[in-house]
Amino acid sequence: MSAAIKVGIVGATGRTGSSIIKGLLADETKFDITALARPTSLNSEANNELKSRGIRIVAADLTGSKDELIKAVTGLDVIISCIVFSSLGDQVPLAEAAKQAGVKRFVPCNFSTPAPRGVMDMYDEKDDILAAIQRLYLPYTVIDVGWWIDQSVPALPSGRTDHVSVKVLDIVPGDGSVPMAYTNLPDIGTYVAKIIADPRTLNKKVFAHTETLTPIQMRELLEELSGEKITRNYMSAEEVHKAIATARSALEKNPTDPAAKFSLILYQYIDSWGLRGDNTPEVATYLGYLDFKELYPGVKGKTVRARLQEILNGN
Repeated sequence: MSAAIKVGIVGATGRTGSSIIKGLLADETKFDITALARPTSLNSEANNELKSRGIRIVAADLTGSKDELIKAVTGLDVIISCIVFSSLGDQVPLAEAAKQAGVKRFVPCNFSTPAPRGVMDMYDEKDDILAAIQRLYLPYTVIDVGWWIDQSVPALPSGRTDHVSVKVLDIVPGDGSVPMAYTNLPDIGTYVAKIIADPRTLNKKVFAHTETLTPIQMRELLEELSGEKITRNYMSAEEVHKAIATARSALEKNPTDPAAKFSLILYQYIDSWGLRGDNTPEVATYLGYLDFKELYPGVKGKTVRARLQEILNGN
């Protein structure tokens, strides 16, 4: 019997981290899981729940003592970062500690949509972190997963999707004909479990998604399932680009403005997946990603139709 793969996860109690925990625990490969937690949150309710599931909790201050951080990650085979987006830069000292500790695979916090450089500031920051990892010659795997299904669910007149629908994302960019790749959040962990146990994915980027639909197709499908008519909230390319420019102008005046930061991230995403069409398997392949579907043809995620029906049922 093969030895368990020792995996450390930063951000294990977040939404992506929680999905990954579930995926690792359910997979046929044996994983020995450690949650790398802030020292101040070791005994939080969320971490205590992880302990009850057999997961080790270890203090790891990414901005603290380098020696202590090396000690915290020593013995791990894989580190997966699901760090909050505002702290992406803290992955650099984590990677440096991982290199010193002999970690065999580092998975930085991507888990989003693919894009070329110069389209989204956040993606460029993630790409800069990958460059820092590569300068260390630290083995890595980048995993992107497209857009969460739940983040694109439109509002219904009856309110049956209100528990999921996000108002600022309930828009149709351009004419709504641009395809985009979707993944159901719980499936991310299933996909990650396969990827990190596979030597073929070492020092590679992998694009894992379930299905591709346009914003109009998403609305037509929900109308079919719900029997309701959905309002199309169209947003032109000009409006999207103006919103990006407005956010940049606000950040030039106040670089710490949280509303402007959020607005820039939001509308750059909309520009990327809603207008440019960056979030597709074809673009990911062009950008050098391996295709999860080709690597693991037998692994199937939940379809958009199935997830929308769950949402209509109140889940």
